[in-house]
Amino acid sequence: MIRKIVDIDKEKCNGCGLCVHTCHEGAIELVEGKAILISDEYCDGLGDCLPECPTGAIKIIERESAEYNEELVMKKMAERKKSLENDTLPCGCPGTAAKKIERKPLNVVSAIKAKQKNNMEDVLTSELRQWPVQLKLINPKAAYLQGANLLIAADCTAYAYADFHREFIKDHITVIGCPKLDDIQYYEEKLTEIIKNNDLKSITVVRMEVPCCSGIVNAVKKAMLNAQIIVSYKEVTVTTDGSLI
Repeated sequence: MIRKIVDIDKEKCNGCGLCVHTCHEGAIELVEGKAILISDEYCDGLGDCLPECPTGAIKIIERESAEYNEELVMKKMAERKKSLENDTLPCGCPGTAAKKIERKPLNVVSAIKAKQKNNMEDVLTSELRQWPVQLKLINPKAAYLQGANLLIAADCTAYAYADFHREFIKDHITVIGCPKLDDIQYYEEKLTEIIKNNDLKSITVVRMEVPCCSGIVNAVKKAMLNAQIIVSYKEVTVTTDGSLI
């Protein structure tokens, strides 16, 4: 049949993922850093994703396509919700098991002697307080989230900013993700569950200066609105040369 449907120009797409977030039917996903329409049957042709595209890569066209299938969309959404609730991987990988990491106070003298250093600035120690850290693997009801100061970081930030552990991870529960390559809609839903299920003290978002990183900021803010819980919020931007804005 001939009907209206989304068309995405891959050349214009910058992979920000905002269209993925706004498509309530789950018709758009990021594949290799580009937005694609995964199935004609998922797209209702209404174009809710158009206003969010910062590069004008999305438009509505008329072409021969399969009819919009609401039943398939509802099934997809139900599977996504179930995945969020169960928060398990089919492989049962032990690496996804939630655990809290207890950190003992640093014995500066011992550390310095062991490393044959002579000042505090040269002594490094991990500040990570829990495992796993990937947002996709975090259980929204994990005990370590209760009453936490939550750090939500775009995963490039820890590589760009040299003192990331001491300035951001310290005394925080850390979750990371890539808003360009991952499903922003999933992020929003997962973060909504985390905010609903835990009495968070604060949320700090650390993002890169690149446009696609705005997706993680939008996901956090919309999650707070969805949960109807506004948490003390701080946002930090890291430049590609490792400075803070």
